[in-house]
Amino acid sequence: MPAPAASASKSATAVLHLGEVVSTNDEAFRLWRAGECGPLWVLADLQTGGRGRSGRAWVGGAGNLHASLLMTQLAPPESQPQLSLVTGVAVVDALRGCACEADLVGLRLKWPNDILIAGRKVGGILIETSTAAGKGAALVIGIGLNVVSHPHDLDRPVTSLGAHGVQVECRELLAAVDASLAAWLSRWSQGGGFAAIRQAWCERAGPVGERVDVDTGRGRIAAEFRGLDEDGALLVAEAGGRLVRVRAGDVDLA
Repeated sequence: MPAPAASASKSATAVLHLGEVVSTNDEAFRLWRAGECGPLWVLADLQTGGRGRSGRAWVGGAGNLHASLLMTQLAPPESQPQLSLVTGVAVVDALRGCACEADLVGLRLKWPNDILIAGRKVGGILIETSTAAGKGAALVIGIGLNVVSHPHDLDRPVTSLGAHGVQVECRELLAAVDASLAAWLSRWSQGGGFAAIRQAWCERAGPVGERVDVDTGRGRIAAEFRGLDEDGALLVAEAGGRLVRVRAGDVDLA
């Protein structure tokens, strides 16, 4: 499938560039409560209290990308979980547009929100929503990418773009992400075009049959990756061939 264009020298969406914040997602919601309607990127040079899914800490040092997109025009609630998949496709295409293909061997997606290079996590996505009396609802797409450095004391393999020879400034990378995300959000059409997203995501993920270990919160499943179902849930096959749909959980590559 041809990918939408994903390169730009300047973000088409407004960007608020800050020095140090606790969390760009939190800052985006603070701005919304103060009257900001978006769309607006909040970009920080340093994030001291970033987080990932399930409340995990996201460690991001200076020189890495910490950015959150505030949106107040929301998709139907049943489609909102697909935004992690839409954003993942957009980020992979943006990275491909900012680097030589040889530097990004092994660039891929892992359900539901991880970006990997050669099996190591280089970035993640966090989608959050909030409501307030008299203001309705807002949604924030948070993106963290290890551009120049990565932590060395985590319990999972991680990497950075710099470790693979990719040299890119955060503003240039954000502009590429912005252009790519706008194109893929248009194709997604608030869930109506998810079939195209599903195909694009699977093309950028691991192969069907890949061994995975899934923590569903109720137990662990050792299984084989089988793709995505029609609404974005993970499909895995247990030993014996029984197909399981996973709507929430963590995936480790076996």
